[in-house]
Amino acid sequence: MHGFISIDKPLGITSHDVVAIVRRISRIKRIGHAGTLDPGASGVLVLAVGATTRLIEYVQDDTHKTYVATIQLGSATDSDDADGSVIAQAAVPELSEAWLLTTLAPFVGQILQVPPKVSAIHVDGQRMYDLARKGIAPELPARPVHIYHIALRGYTSDTISLEISCGKGTYIRSLARDIGIALGTLAHLCSLRRTAVGSFGVNDSVSLDTLRADGIAPWLLANSRALDGWPVYCVNAAEHRLIDNGMPIPVPSIADGRVAVVDATGELIATAESRAGSLHPSKVFRWSDAS
Repeated sequence: MHGFISIDKPLGITSHDVVAIVRRISRIKRIGHAGTLDPGASGVLVLAVGATTRLIEYVQDDTHKTYVATIQLGSATDSDDADGSVIAQAAVPELSEAWLLTTLAPFVGQILQVPPKVSAIHVDGQRMYDLARKGIAPELPARPVHIYHIALRGYTSDTISLEISCGKGTYIRSLARDIGIALGTLAHLCSLRRTAVGSFGVNDSVSLDTLRADGIAPWLLANSRALDGWPVYCVNAAEHRLIDNGMPIPVPSIADGRVAVVDATGELIATAESRAGSLHPSKVFRWSDAS
């Protein structure tokens, strides 16, 4: 059995917990997730089952992630979210839509972001959250991340609700903290829901309770969903045999770059690189042989 499952992760459990639960439900050990969600966040968590785990990198690294976030103004926490302890407070200036939009604009595009002090980032072989438990808080360098879109959904006198689309490695907690500073106050993330990972959205997602009742088979999604937006080349029988053996095939009509290769039924059989008029297989899939 193979394919993707889009889970609507509830609050209060880790991504690893979700993987363990689905392994128990399915009795399949080879299951992995394509991008962590913190325990304090809910929403789309994409799992890969069986040989589909070979496609995780394309979901985890190459897709846009979309979130709905609520930012609490006026206080900072040691984790930059509501799970942490309040470490400082500040007055909140009077907000207006025009000022908020002007403040948010510089956060769109490639920006430099300092990760939270409580995170899964490794420093000298240890994760930051383990160091934080020991009272150690090394200074982390700013890292480039990409924010594709920020939309203002609403605000009160001390909260802001945003929709954010971003790339790999972005911490919404850090974004909340930095937006507060830009507004002349302090802030932390008080709620977060992931609504999409690439082509996987909330409407595709299943709750763990439903999965326990139905099993995973009705909720498996196509392997090709990992490569949404890629050019697609459909092979004939002779080309299929060559691709299946890792051999390049001449395809002068496709521009250089990554290509999803499918058979006559539309089943994904390989990822490939198009170079100088030929398709060179990168990963070849034999789903009937996969476990």
